[in-house]
Amino acid sequence: MNLTLTVWRQKNASDPGRFENYAAKDIIPDMSFLEMLDVVNDRLVAEGREPIAFDSDCREGICGACSCVINGVPHGGHRGTTACQLHMRHFKDGDTIVIEPWRAKAFPVIRDLVTDRSAFDRVIQAGGFVSVNTGGTPDANCLPVPKENADLAMDAAQCIGCGACVAACKNASAMLFVSAKIGHLGLLPQGAVEQERRVINMVAQMDAEGFGNCTVTGSCEAVCPKEISLNFISRMNRDYAVALLKGRQPDRK
Repeated sequence: MNLTLTVWRQKNASDPGRFENYAAKDIIPDMSFLEMLDVVNDRLVAEGREPIAFDSDCREGICGACSCVINGVPHGGHRGTTACQLHMRHFKDGDTIVIEPWRAKAFPVIRDLVTDRSAFDRVIQAGGFVSVNTGGTPDANCLPVPKENADLAMDAAQCIGCGACVAACKNASAMLFVSAKIGHLGLLPQGAVEQERRVINMVAQMDAEGFGNCTVTGSCEAVCPKEISLNFISRMNRDYAVALLKGRQPDRK
């Protein structure tokens, strides 16, 4: 396969950036999208040119590092698929592929396709924890969890924090990500004690980071590689309303 890549190049957050075209020649259809970028970069380096900067780590759809918009859709638009799991057989010989970074105020560009997603880390630090007594490891069944809650908690825990939900949302909202983290812990007995504190603090941090509000377009759920449900946003909104009614305020830092 021979393809044309239209790639966003940007030296840093203050650089205006621009699109540049690159030839991707002799691409094997069974390559992953990131392997294709590796091939292109190898040729750029051999020519003495600057390689395209992009994030990757596990290349197994687990870490969420492969954050890029492909032809206008985060991760390329194949349901339940990260960019590193996207294979070149989904494209046709002669295609032009447009590749961009996440575009959100809270995710400033570091270089080319790499963005700073540490805002997500700070949201988790604001409340993504439980307080438990230390000591010997408890038996696995000493805290019974209803199967429905266990299943929902596992669904929420699949979130890999890639930021596709933010990149797809017209408001750059992070509510799907935040609601997944809140739901994961809030559905389990270990996290129930701090449920109100958690939702208030994490929502406050989300707002402080500059993420937009949710208007329920569903674009976040559509592009989420782990198919996190919008129902978690509804659950978070309910928990947040309850916490406000009880007078809970964000913790002071």
